[in-house]
Amino acid sequence: MENVRCTNPKYCSGSGAYVVVTDHGEGDYTDFILSPKAYAKMAHPNTALELFSYGVVDVEFRRVSCQYHNYNTLKFKVHDNSRYPDYLAILIIYVAGKNDITAVELWQEDCKEWKGMRRSHGAVWDMANPPKGDIKLRFQVSGSMGYGRWVVANNALPSYWKAGVAYDTDINLY
Repeated sequence: MENVRCTNPKYCSGSGAYVVVTDHGEGDYTDFILSPKAYAKMAHPNTALELFSYGVVDVEFRRVSCQYHNYNTLKFKVHDNSRYPDYLAILIIYVAGKNDITAVELWQEDCKEWKGMRRSHGAVWDMANPPKGDIKLRFQVSGSMGYGRWVVANNALPSYWKAGVAYDTDINLY
């Protein structure tokens, strides 16, 4: 999570907006694509439309610890585009603390090895032809949990998973 605030004192308050960052690019410049709601949070009262009309504004940001009310564990959702049993995509929806998920793998029981999921975009990881039966997932976590540490969610998905359903793990990242 980041605290983002714009640097134009005419339109912007000093408090900024808290945003969840779901993707990043590689390059010299950092861009945040913010919603109108985030622009409004950065603005002084009654100046949100004027700030939004600028489109691109200079910002300052700092990373802050993610805190979700009533969620202390890693949680994910089977993406709506998933098609049982041929295509599985998961969307990471809650990652507490100052942590990033840098890799996701599924356990292939038939060949006794972990198979990596592809980072499709943002916080979405996918795999064509996922394994049958209950699915065990492991997540590579970096940040406050340390760099490259793997955490395992045993039986993260039931044999007959469904698109659109969210699953809580027993993984506490604090």
